[in-house]
Amino acid sequence: MPPAIEIRGLVKDFAVGLRGLRLRAVDHVSLTVRPGEVFGLLGPNGSGKSTTIKLLLGLLEPTAGGCAIFGVPSGRVEARRDVGYLPEAPNFYRFLTGRELVTFYGRLCGLAGSGLRSKVEEVVALVGLAGAADRRVGTYSKGMLQRIGLAQALVHDPRLLILDEPTAGVDPVGSAEMAELILALKARGKTVLITSHLLGQIEELCDRVAILDRGGLVAEGEVAELAGATGRLSFETEVLPPEEIAALRAWLESRGRRLEAVAPARRRLEEVFRTHVGRGPRDTEGGR
Repeated sequence: MPPAIEIRGLVKDFAVGLRGLRLRAVDHVSLTVRPGEVFGLLGPNGSGKSTTIKLLLGLLEPTAGGCAIFGVPSGRVEARRDVGYLPEAPNFYRFLTGRELVTFYGRLCGLAGSGLRSKVEEVVALVGLAGAADRRVGTYSKGMLQRIGLAQALVHDPRLLILDEPTAGVDPVGSAEMAELILALKARGKTVLITSHLLGQIEELCDRVAILDRGGLVAEGEVAELAGATGRLSFETEVLPPEEIAALRAWLESRGRRLEAVAPARRRLEEVFRTHVGRGPRDTEGGR
């Protein structure tokens, strides 16, 4: 099976001003995304992530190099039949209901009749919006817009999903729900390319990542390798009385080691937030 995404020597230059100057947005990037993995494309603003995605989707022509989706060059229409795309800030028709919106995109993808209706109901339920499917999209919160956006990206059952900042502006509960959806899609055999500034979430979701900076690829690999061991160890125990900590410190010093820090374990703030807010039905509530 060919790679889900293959990028080789990709270059994209843009004209700047009237003097023939060129700005290089993507600079000889090469990377491969394997089928069935969640792959993170990371980098600061202006690093070339969005341009790379537009080149993948065939929305821009490369200056040099090329990219393919499941072996089909990105510039060909048939390459996009296997892709679902959720942009960072989707500008959906606000007068449509959620169900009508997903139906509209399903028709654009060539679906019709009972097959289309069945698929719309399936993906709307999958993203947790069955109870809000008949509400106008203009009444949806940011988190609900991202979820209905994921539904439209899934309606034609693509093998590859490209998600550009899918949790941008979403509260911690909605962000966690989106992460669970992405893992569920991976379990179904989907390949997911995701960009995000939430590096903690990326670390939990992704099998591999690539980091871009100033248009170039500066790091790529397994998350476990890139964020691997630092040469230091950490331990967790129940709370120890001061005399036992002192004894532990002395024991380490007798062996030429040093206890560098002692601090109570803390929960992550996101975990505290989710514990107190709860995780009941959200799709019919206003302002969410």
